[in-house]
Amino acid sequence: MKTLQILGTGCPKCNKLAENTEAAAKRLGIPYRMEKVTEITKIIAFGVMSTPALAVDGAVKFSGKIPTPEEIERILASA
Repeated sequence: MKTLQILGTGCPKCNKLAENTEAAAKRLGIPYRMEKVTEITKIIAFGVMSTPALAVDGAVKFSGKIPTPEEIERILASA
């Protein structure tokens, strides 16, 4: 099971990233658990300086942009 972490304060961009990530995981049919990390200190601990960001199993894959579901699928398929 993959852990998908959305790093951000809960803004509309963060919500869109969560939506795209969920769509990608469902299309691939992978088991996953989604977490929303909203505390600034925890986001900084990931080394992220620009949100929204996506981490897969604790490793940041995207930061400062909203990737498409297709871009996320490529990352999830290779992770």
